[in-house]
Amino acid sequence: MRTFTIAAIAALALALAGTAAAALVPSVYIGPGVDPSCATASYSDGVLHLAKPCSTATQSFAGADITGAEGQTFTAASFTLSSTTVCNGGSPRFDIQMSDNTIFFLGCNNVTPVANADGSKTYTFSAATLAAAGQQVPNPTGTIKAVDIGIDVQGTADVSRISFNGVAQVPTPVTTGPGSKKACKHDGWKTFTNPSFRNQGQCVSHFEHHTKHAKSHGEQHGEKHHK
Repeated sequence: MRTFTIAAIAALALALAGTAAAALVPSVYIGPGVDPSCATASYSDGVLHLAKPCSTATQSFAGADITGAEGQTFTAASFTLSSTTVCNGGSPRFDIQMSDNTIFFLGCNNVTPVANADGSKTYTFSAATLAAAGQQVPNPTGTIKAVDIGIDVQGTADVSRISFNGVAQVPTPVTTGPGSKKACKHDGWKTFTNPSFRNQGQCVSHFEHHTKHAKSHGEQHGEKHHK
């Protein structure tokens, strides 16, 4: 029953994984009828903060999608926890779904961690480390379809230094639009995601509108201040 629960939650969580350029995307899976607060995920200061306050049996998963690995084969992955006490029932773990929908689980209890100078522990998953730990789980084989990292066991985990196939995993910086007309030129308009633009002209119009709005707001604020 436990294995089925892990597989079911992992499959549903992985189904939500994106296919954008390489980036870490905090996300949660909440089962039908489950309290939305039963899983939270956020990222700040280089740390992925995960929490599952509800019981382990509750169908919820707190984690993050790892995008950009689609079409690759697995070579190695790693993450760091503040201490071994954060490793709880195999969570945190990597869930790796292949093109044939086979899912491989790489949990913190499947390898021997390496202690760092600050007292934290780094868990590295590769053919060598999995074998050295007694090959508790098989090596991931096949073509990758989706990847995530997270917890489905009751508790919390702060996960840092996440790496997958040699790529450090961090969220894509959030932008708020161009700071000048020049930023829209030479395909600069394509780099903005919040908001995104269809072309250079739309990008320039956005800048001009917000500049005019900010100026108007400033003048009104100044008039009220002097009154």
